[in-house]
Amino acid sequence: MSVKDRDKPAALVIARRLIALGFKIVSTPGTAAFLEKNGIEVGRVMKIHEGRPDVLDMVRDSKVDLILNTPAGKATKADETKIRSLAVTRGIPCVTTIPGAQALITGIESLRKGYEVRSLQEWHEELRGQRLGVQCPA
Repeated sequence: MSVKDRDKPAALVIARRLIALGFKIVSTPGTAAFLEKNGIEVGRVMKIHEGRPDVLDMVRDSKVDLILNTPAGKATKADETKIRSLAVTRGIPCVTTIPGAQALITGIESLRKGYEVRSLQEWHEELRGQRLGVQCPA
């Protein structure tokens, strides 16, 4: 987890929800300091330009299951591109917005509760079938 300053309060809520789901949080120094100050246990990882081991090393070593990295502008664009590219290559979800992270966590929580999760297209097809009096498979 590495978020820009204005996203840190929302990231605190997200971190708590992730911990409740059994995730462990690893953050870059600024985000880690904020989370620790607010009672969250955090592992630390260096930013890519700061040295190693960094988040890319953790991804390559299969130590990351989810990445939350909110863009902070032009200064970190190269690092963000490297992170997203490696995440896609390794099949690791990489979320770049707070609303996206909130939606992802809500989905994970729903799956754990046994709720059925389907795409909007699947829901639309079912509703369309009901309107037409056709039974659509779930």
